[in-house]
Amino acid sequence: MVSKNTICLWYDRDALDAANFYAKTFPDSKVTAVHRAPGEYPAGQEGDVLTVEFTVAGIPCLGLNGGPQFKHTEAFSFQIATDDQAETDRLWDAIVSNGGQESACGWCKDKWGLSWQITPRALTAAFTDPDRAAAKRAFDAMMTMRKIDIATIEAARRG
Repeated sequence: MVSKNTICLWYDRDALDAANFYAKTFPDSKVTAVHRAPGEYPAGQEGDVLTVEFTVAGIPCLGLNGGPQFKHTEAFSFQIATDDQAETDRLWDAIVSNGGQESACGWCKDKWGLSWQITPRALTAAFTDPDRAAAKRAFDAMMTMRKIDIATIEAARRG
C-alpha cells in the first residue's frame, strides 16, 4: 500500500544507486520498487529508471530521476539518532567514505548532495540537560566538532 505521505528526493540519474546505498547503510531501510519510464521524458529515455520507492530508517521515500536542474540543499536533511559511538562512526564513515563530505556539528552530505545529521542520543540528552550550564558546555563542545565524539560531549557536560 502506498503511504499517504512520502518524501520525494530528486536525483539526476542515480536514484537507484542512492536508494541501494541507503538500504545497505541504515537499519530499517530497503528498496521496495523500481519503476521505469514508459516513454521519453526530459531527463531520460523509455526504459530508464524513473522512480525508486525505498525506506530510510522506516521513512517512506521516492527517488525521482528528474535530471540535473535541481540539487539537494541543507534546507532538508535526515536526522539519524545513534545509540553509541560505534553506530555514530559507522554511519558517518559510510556516508563520508562513499564520496560524501564532512560538515559541522554532526552534519555530513552524501555523494548525491543529501544532508544527514548523525546525532547521538547522548548529544541530545546533553544539550537539553535541565542544568543549563552543563547543557551549554556540551553545546559549546559540539560546536567545535564535525563528527560527534560522545566521550568529549559527556566530559564537557560533567564539567
